[in-house]
Amino acid sequence: MSEYRNRDKEGSVNPKRKFFSGVAILTLSTVVVKVIGLLYKIPMMKVLGEEGMGYFNSAYEIYTFFYILATAGLPVAVSILISENLENKRFSRVKRIFRVAMTLFLILGLAGTAVLYFGSTAFAEMIENSGAAECISAISPMVLFICVSGSIRGYFQGCQNMVPTAVSQMIEAAGKLFLGLAFATWATGRGVGVCRASAFATLGMTLGAGASMLFLLISKCFDKRYNINNVGCLREKKGRVASSIIKIALPITVSSAVISFTRVTDLFMILRRLQSIGYTEAAANAIYGSYTTLAISMFNLPAAFVTPIALAIVPVLTAAVGCGDKAREGATLNSSLRLCGLITLPASLGLSVFSRPILELVFRGEEGAINTASPLLSVLGTSVFFSCMMTVTNAILQAYGKERLPMVSMMVGAVVKIVLSYLLIGIPSINIYGAAISTFVCSLTVAAMNFFYIKKCATGLESPVRLFGNSLGASALAVAVGGGAYFLLLPRIGASPVLTLLSIGTTAFVFAVSALKLGAINENDLLLLPGGNKIYKILKKTKLV
Repeated sequence: MSEYRNRDKEGSVNPKRKFFSGVAILTLSTVVVKVIGLLYKIPMMKVLGEEGMGYFNSAYEIYTFFYILATAGLPVAVSILISENLENKRFSRVKRIFRVAMTLFLILGLAGTAVLYFGSTAFAEMIENSGAAECISAISPMVLFICVSGSIRGYFQGCQNMVPTAVSQMIEAAGKLFLGLAFATWATGRGVGVCRASAFATLGMTLGAGASMLFLLISKCFDKRYNINNVGCLREKKGRVASSIIKIALPITVSSAVISFTRVTDLFMILRRLQSIGYTEAAANAIYGSYTTLAISMFNLPAAFVTPIALAIVPVLTAAVGCGDKAREGATLNSSLRLCGLITLPASLGLSVFSRPILELVFRGEEGAINTASPLLSVLGTSVFFSCMMTVTNAILQAYGKERLPMVSMMVGAVVKIVLSYLLIGIPSINIYGAAISTFVCSLTVAAMNFFYIKKCATGLESPVRLFGNSLGASALAVAVGGGAYFLLLPRIGASPVLTLLSIGTTAFVFAVSALKLGAINENDLLLLPGGNKIYKILKKTKLV
């Protein structure tokens, strides 16, 4: 208990430092996870091919929907409740909350695994991709593993201890890389078909999730940070605690499930609608494999830097709102949004301009898949800012206790996405591009609605121009310089990794300098970053701030 008091005392000196520390830890781990994910897909694409990756990704999208249903809201609810009770020194209730949450997660995990395993053939037939059935069976235990992991991650995040979550994510990703690739290589070496080889790759990913769960279980057993295990439980009924968790979790789960449902709908829609305009099942599956493996993988990469902001902001902002600290509330809110814009605006413009050279750099030798995916990535790049902002604004509304509002915006966005996908993919001249265009419109719709909601409930929220205007200006200048250099040199020296890296490096340098000069990140934000004092001193000496 004394350790918590010390922590709280330190937090009162500089509360935002805890937020940025959590962001830094989770960002590092999430970036490593995303890099491992790319390292995994590059050789896996060579082992399984476009068709095999289509089966693999089909199973993964179906699993993701079940995963969202089971874990989207509950870890956040656990994090919010534990954060509130730690802030008010109610340590015994924290123990009760965790135990009830673990029971709920086990029930959901077992149910999800059973439905996915026994319904694998039915799911494969529903999406008209019969070869994915074995992959769906192999991935089904992952629902249980992730549910158990989610309850423990929610506990640690509520304690504002992001290290176990970070380490467990890296273990899971490493299992995917080494076990998944090893199993797939072994299977293809024995001459099995592409469907069975894809299932072995999926099984390796599942075992990686199991190892991650074991690490979290061990971490929780040895956790004595707040001496919670030594405090007697309150005589509060389990049903009442479960009701508190579900009350917060349900709207979060529904809103997250809606967007996840649109991704599953994309899977149904792309394969079915492409076949309706003349593509064979194998050809439609190959296009879907290129789209998801190359374009979607790169599109999701900036989220590695933004998801940690969303995870870290919930307990910190919840505590600030709960104790009525308006200064802390406004500072945390604006800094998180400004940091999100600083990351995603250059990424959004950069992916749109450098889509082909980036894919050629990462997926060398896959010319057919690159030809399909690069123009799709250019369209998806325009969605990066709005998609990531959607994630952060959802988390902000959850921290304010407005869990139902993201549900409304997500449902509106989902309807927009589904209708546009159906109409556009069915037009032969647009086909698969309809999926990318509908993603942009959906993300824009949800982000705009969420900002409107936050403006009504938040204290001290700055205007979008103040939050993002300087970052947008710096991003546009940097991409214009870097992109101009690339396309001027391309006819003279030809496409090469060196030219791509040089152009991207130039873009990054110009953005860093112009962002500092334009004030996209201010002095207070720099000082709150890990090592911020040293960074600020260096920038001050070089007259960049």
